[in-house]
Amino acid sequence: MRIGIYGCGAMGTVLGAFLSRQGLNVELIDVYEEHVNQLNRNGATLVGFENWTTSVKAILPSEMEGIYDLIILFCKQTANKEAFKIIKQHINNESSILTLQNGYPEPSLIEVFGEEQTLGGTVLWGATFVGPGVSEVTEPLNEKNELFEIGTISGKINERVKMAADILEKMGSTQITENLIASRWTKLVANSSMSGMSAALGCTFGDILKNEEAMKLIGRIGVESGLVCKAAGEYFASLFGTDIDNILKNGDQNSWIRFVESVYKKMGAAKASMLQDLEKGKKTEVDMINGYICKLGEKHKIATPVNDSIVEIVHGIETGKYSLSMDNLRLFKK
Repeated sequence: MRIGIYGCGAMGTVLGAFLSRQGLNVELIDVYEEHVNQLNRNGATLVGFENWTTSVKAILPSEMEGIYDLIILFCKQTANKEAFKIIKQHINNESSILTLQNGYPEPSLIEVFGEEQTLGGTVLWGATFVGPGVSEVTEPLNEKNELFEIGTISGKINERVKMAADILEKMGSTQITENLIASRWTKLVANSSMSGMSAALGCTFGDILKNEEAMKLIGRIGVESGLVCKAAGEYFASLFGTDIDNILKNGDQNSWIRFVESVYKKMGAAKASMLQDLEKGKKTEVDMINGYICKLGEKHKIATPVNDSIVEIVHGIETGKYSLSMDNLRLFKK
């Protein structure tokens, strides 16, 4: 089984380290040459809630050769167009592509690779990129009942899904879902809430949890997302034993705030990947996360003022109009 992890920032490096330590034939593929070189020289180093180093094989996309059985897509969606061109040269009809990206990327993969070869999933743990060769695991993995949830858009549980689940199990508990779309919606609203706010305010998750005004806005993000999801005829999957669909479709803002607090309380030092991109002067995935809810809201005539504000503020930071500051709370639409 030949595996490629395409996009090895924070999350891809962690997964690559775990799979490599288990002896799987895996290559960590990334465009950041210094990172690739460091991984090959000194191995992948995990810090934070993990503290170990393991040897890995890392390459640039231009160094890919031959056919891969499974490619796990972990790059930002903003890089998908170029990534798809490269990946298509290194797969055949028996290959599978599993996207573990944020947002709802599966339809774009299906357009290029077809529904049969496309798998999707959500990641239920966090990591932060420290520097070349080093990723910080920002929550205790051994305390989590589930690290991955994967499936197909059709809900069919086929041999491709089972194979991918067996591989991810080398890192930790992996569930196969018959309703990937519902799982995607749950991860989407969580990312829109905490990751969107972390990027817009230039702060850690812990800073958000301690700020009453920011948490009220997160409650509103949940309600907006619930209305849009309902209008689109979709639903939220339960997560960690909590009925997210019931909370958000009934507009229960306070219950959503309490759920977010309980999930992120041990991730206080973590930063959203979108914030990490802003700190490096890169474009973010905000249009694929909060912006996705805004776009569907517009389609179904549902107002999404808080999500709209996050998109506007993050793009403003990208262009230099706004700074990375908690003071950006004043910019949110009432």
